[in-house]
Amino acid sequence: MEDFPEARVPAWKLTIDFGPEVGVKRSSAQITNYSRERLQDRLVIAVVNFPPRRIGPFLSEVLVLGALDEAGKVVLLAPDDAVAPGSRIA
Repeated sequence: MEDFPEARVPAWKLTIDFGPEVGVKRSSAQITNYSRERLQDRLVIAVVNFPPRRIGPFLSEVLVLGALDEAGKVVLLAPDDAVAPGSRIA
């Protein structure tokens, strides 16, 4: 995870391991209400079959999913139980 000071809207640059089938992908995520410590080693749900999108100088390869709370902040979607990285969403 890296800071993304070049982004117009505050964001993190995330590096996500999706396991051996998909590999490691990168994403820009506007989830600055999450600290670096809360994001490190966290399981997330993401869409990997979208085309990559350039966000300034950064190529975002996947879309990390979240829902907006009443204050408009993103709350990340995550599995309730431990699952292997890269598990398919069903």
